[in-house]
Amino acid sequence: MIERIIDWSAKNRFIVILLYLLVIGFGVYCVINLPVDAIPDLSENQVIVFTEWMGRSPEVVEQQVTYPISSALQGLPEVKAVRATSMFGMSFVFVIFNDNTDLYFARNRVVEKLALVRSQLPANATPILGPDGTGVGHVFWYTVEGKTYDLATLRSVQDWYLRNKLVSVEGVAEIASIGGFVKQYQVDIDPTKLRAYNVTVNELVSTIQRNNNEVGGKLLEISNAEYFVRGQGYITSTEDVENQFVKQGPNGIPILVKNVATVQLGGDIRRGLLEKNGEGEVVGGIVVMRSGANAREVIDRIKQRIEEIKPGLPPGVEINASYDRSILIEAAIGTLDRALIEASLIVAIVVTIFLLHFRSIVRILIELPISILLSFILMYLFGITSNIMSLGGIVLAIGVIVDSSIVLVENAYRNIANSIAKKGHLTNEEYRDISILSAKQVGRAIFFSELIILVGFLPVFLLTGQEGKLFHPLAFTKTFVMLSSAMVVITLIPVLMTMLMRGNFRPESANPITRFFIRLYQPIIHWVLKHRKLTIAINVIALLVTVPMMMQIGSEFMPPLDEGSVLYMPVTLPNASVTEVARVMGLQDRIIRTVPEVHHVLGKAGRAETATDNAPISMIETIIMLKPKDEWRPGITKKDIVQELDAKLQIPGIRNGWTQPIINRINMLSTGVRTDIGFKVFGDNLDTLEHYAITAEQILKDVPGIADVVAERIGNGYYVDIIPKKGVLARYGLSIGDVQDMIEIAIGGQNLGVVLEGRMRFPIRIRFEREYRDNVEELQRLFVPVRISGMSSANLGASSGMGQGVPTQSGGMGGMGASAAPSSQSPRVQSSSFESSSLMSGQSSNDVAYVPLSELAEIKIVTGPPMISSENGQLRAIVYLNVRGRDMGSAMED
Repeated sequence: MIERIIDWSAKNRFIVILLYLLVIGFGVYCVINLPVDAIPDLSENQVIVFTEWMGRSPEVVEQQVTYPISSALQGLPEVKAVRATSMFGMSFVFVIFNDNTDLYFARNRVVEKLALVRSQLPANATPILGPDGTGVGHVFWYTVEGKTYDLATLRSVQDWYLRNKLVSVEGVAEIASIGGFVKQYQVDIDPTKLRAYNVTVNELVSTIQRNNNEVGGKLLEISNAEYFVRGQGYITSTEDVENQFVKQGPNGIPILVKNVATVQLGGDIRRGLLEKNGEGEVVGGIVVMRSGANAREVIDRIKQRIEEIKPGLPPGVEINASYDRSILIEAAIGTLDRALIEASLIVAIVVTIFLLHFRSIVRILIELPISILLSFILMYLFGITSNIMSLGGIVLAIGVIVDSSIVLVENAYRNIANSIAKKGHLTNEEYRDISILSAKQVGRAIFFSELIILVGFLPVFLLTGQEGKLFHPLAFTKTFVMLSSAMVVITLIPVLMTMLMRGNFRPESANPITRFFIRLYQPIIHWVLKHRKLTIAINVIALLVTVPMMMQIGSEFMPPLDEGSVLYMPVTLPNASVTEVARVMGLQDRIIRTVPEVHHVLGKAGRAETATDNAPISMIETIIMLKPKDEWRPGITKKDIVQELDAKLQIPGIRNGWTQPIINRINMLSTGVRTDIGFKVFGDNLDTLEHYAITAEQILKDVPGIADVVAERIGNGYYVDIIPKKGVLARYGLSIGDVQDMIEIAIGGQNLGVVLEGRMRFPIRIRFEREYRDNVEELQRLFVPVRISGMSSANLGASSGMGQGVPTQSGGMGGMGASAAPSSQSPRVQSSSFESSSLMSGQSSNDVAYVPLSELAEIKIVTGPPMISSENGQLRAIVYLNVRGRDMGSAMED
């Protein structure tokens, strides 16, 4: 069969060459259009369910949102694991599917399940699916800077101009904004003026909502023309809010919003910020690439679109790239391109030295690129991206391709040289016949030997999980090259041999290089054959010596890829505020910037506005971009730079952690662990989990080579608990909901709508002024109006445990006694005519009494979880650790 193929190919040279010309053209097309990335996508096949329920604590989010969603999604087919995280106002559920599951099939199944579970969720908590990106989808970071603009203005440019322009780029799943302040219209209520004007919060809420709308009056036909009727009423400025009519006061005097509240522009609550070079906060955006897209092409399109939209930016606003994955891609691909070129040159030199025949060199140099192009065609058809692992498989296979080619050339060369020595001259037909005969002699052996070599890679295809994702591209491309080479050997090579095996051929004995190596090798082979037993014994001893050496070799999951950047991830206290985190991060960035090898620093705290980022505000991720290596100090390495930075960043209360951006994203989304190794503790009680995690931390610190050991402090968050006193509420005719309305709207704040400014939309928020809600003492002094109409004096009397509310000149909310008042003494309750039974509702006019919040509820500070993590329905705690100075495998065994 093989001989017939060789014979047919040699006799139909035109057809074979034409077919290979078509293959070359399609191969070039595949090379150009093949997706390119630095490393294979090792992230899990996952669907993210994100639910925002702002204002709620992690425990409430876990109980009412996260647990119902995660438990419902565990029953989906092809689901491998369900991981969940609950934090302040947000829920993240990561549904991990089997690797062979289609991503969009998985997303559809999740959507179907969410439709059923929505009835179990709070009314204003709506789960949505995250973008169809992956763990390595954050391919490009940029900052929006302008010296004459504040952070709120720059954030508006990012949210309403840049994001809309960039998200339409092909291959982009999402543009995530981070940093700066979201502009907000803030209505800050003065409760003292609220009581003085006899206005309820409900009336304020209704006023703002009813004065921010437009209606349509359909059509009018005037003079044979249509006129659209519209009633305009949108809020356009803070003055519009201030001058809104609330109600009529005494003598018909109108009460406006500005009489009882301050209206101003401010920033919304933020859970993420961005800092650059220690010089202050900036606004930025993160490009999230769609799953399966070409990373290099997406980045190129983003850069092109940025250049297109720059003329439309406000004067002085600049867009600067801060993290560009294409730099790493070009470096990784360039390394392998150089390896391919070097291999080809070495082959050409070796063939030149040993054969001294130029046409043979040309034949081999034709075979190499054609075999590689054939492998790229198969990569394109099988959907394998071009990355450092897949191209590494091609480099590994070059040696086999060259070996087969040299065997063919050498056999034909020897046969032709022998024939010339016998006959002195050969005709063209004789050249062709000898070439075909030479190809037939070794073609079958070469063809099947290459197929046999593939058997050695079969175990690689059995790998699963991240191991399979890492090494499958290498095994596939090596297989593709071997198959392509085997096909070329029996089809194209015979054709090239009949065309190029011409000229002056000399026997091996006439080549001085060959004679030298023959004379060198001849005595060795004779001695070995004469002393066979000794030769075998020496080889057995050499084999036995390697056994203890193999036992001492360490093991790693994968060789570290130098991404050209460093990711600094320190561990801070979980209850740190936004202000404190911003201060610490700025200090760290200034210190990092002092190292000469650092090009620039971009620090991120908290999360960007994307479901693929579930970082709490206490988590700092600082990307350190390094200068080119030729600009480094002599003799310094990346490891030295990290050690120098680690020594400089020894800040009390902060533990340093060092990794790289890509591998960190993969670890975070696939395992939930942001370090090299994570020790997970599962259970049903958070306090117990924290105890065992801290115990494990102390044990693991003593393991040699283990560094950056940190256990999650699950219970280190602070809560201000306001617990209604049911008995007292009953005496005043109040419900728990009345007190909770005060907590949610007056203390926490509530968005009432949006203000339209052209295409931009900004929220309107109502809340008590800061000085009335800034600490526990002020919260205790807050007065809650209660209806006293029809209530007996006995109901208003003081009871055991009730303090006194004494109005003051500054605000009618004077100090309250901490101890219980005597039973014979009535509390001094401020009374007036008020229109509600509570602060939140408006009813008919009745006399009311103002009761301190501490009278109606117990206010105390307790500790609790700042974030709750779970996996497959079980609560989880993690001990984070890295390995330094030894291999990961032995460290894990210890």
